[in-house]
Amino acid sequence: MGRKYFIKTFGCQMNFNDSERIRGILKTLGYEPTDDWKEADLILINTCTIREKPDQKVLSHLGEYRKIKEKNPKALIAVAGCLAQRAGWELVKKAPVIDIMFSSFNMHQLPELINQAQAGYKAVAILDEPPGDEDKVWEFPTERDNKYCAYVTVIKGCDKRCTYCVVPRTRGRERSRPLESIIDEVKRLVDDGVREIHLLGQNVTAWGKDLEKPLPFSELLYQVSKVAGVERIRFTTGHPRDLTDDIIDAMADIPQVCNALHLPVQSGSDRILALMDRGYTKEFYLGRIYRLREKVKDIALSTDIIVGFPTETEEDFGETLDVVRKVRYDQIFSFKFSPRPGTPAAEMDGQVPDEVKTERMARLLELQKGIMSEIARSYEGTVQEVLIEEAKDDGTFVGRTTTNRWVTVRGGGNILGKIVKVRITKASPFNLDGDLLEVVR
Repeated sequence: MGRKYFIKTFGCQMNFNDSERIRGILKTLGYEPTDDWKEADLILINTCTIREKPDQKVLSHLGEYRKIKEKNPKALIAVAGCLAQRAGWELVKKAPVIDIMFSSFNMHQLPELINQAQAGYKAVAILDEPPGDEDKVWEFPTERDNKYCAYVTVIKGCDKRCTYCVVPRTRGRERSRPLESIIDEVKRLVDDGVREIHLLGQNVTAWGKDLEKPLPFSELLYQVSKVAGVERIRFTTGHPRDLTDDIIDAMADIPQVCNALHLPVQSGSDRILALMDRGYTKEFYLGRIYRLREKVKDIALSTDIIVGFPTETEEDFGETLDVVRKVRYDQIFSFKFSPRPGTPAAEMDGQVPDEVKTERMARLLELQKGIMSEIARSYEGTVQEVLIEEAKDDGTFVGRTTTNRWVTVRGGGNILGKIVKVRITKASPFNLDGDLLEVVR
């Protein structure tokens, strides 16, 4: 019987894509996946450290997973990702049960680290900066749960210096993946049945600036769209300063690019944006939104908002609510400010009391709830193109619109992996119901 692994992933799409790559590495080593960590020979936690809560969850899970050593003394426990990069040996001291630790810089070293741990060493490989052979990681396949949609990492790291963020420290400077490497992976994915490509980066719209021969991100969109079989393209996450006119024009011009975009605003207050070192104003951000709305038909927008950044006043928060009213986001990912060790914002005076953050968060969510309900109702009676991603036991299918809305579809034979036209009969903020009209392709 082969060795088994169990992976627990926290955090963003980048982390989930990293876990898919780690699964591919483990497959090449002869490991098989299991959904039960108690059966595993290797337990791996891929961590996030954007906020404090995931830190505590990781420690809690490690406390639980250590029990596996009683049943299987040779079992290995590994920690990867951003918390591993930030905390390093400090985390190993808190949780000595850890056998292996590495970050997103050196996932490709996992086979060697497993060998070290099996030999009885603490295989901790936390580097100050990405190694020269970091691109070796692209030589490994990804193991995906979704057959029809795939993440493709195109840039790692971030050169921005937002005062609340640990990403530059945990993910390093911006490193664009070469165009040829990206296109090769897209072709392999399409050959494997993938129809939707989701380009990923901490600051995806900055791709290409640091290449030997610099290229704009818009060129990457055009090149991916030329790969036969690519039906849809999405990308996450861009920075408002890097969302240039040529990118917006490419979104409008390329049929495969979905009319949906995640564009973090973080705050609507110019004063708070300056303290965050975001590098734009409310007026600049709204200008980008207005151009998107003008160019990209029926675009759906989502965003990130931090509530209770140090010194945030009621007036500052009111500016954020004003942005929400003006933009009318399809979805908001909102977070109470969480001071991260080593960031300038953690040391700022004027930390906002938690009860104030909680009250403001409630008001933001109430406003967004009404907007989401109104947007959802506007779908009723419309015809949407849906990529079917899953078949349910009750005979229905689940897929997504180009605007990233989940749809439960009734009718039809086996339409898995097909793009179909659906008439929306019922809409709620988080799901649409519809009847199958026809298979498009």
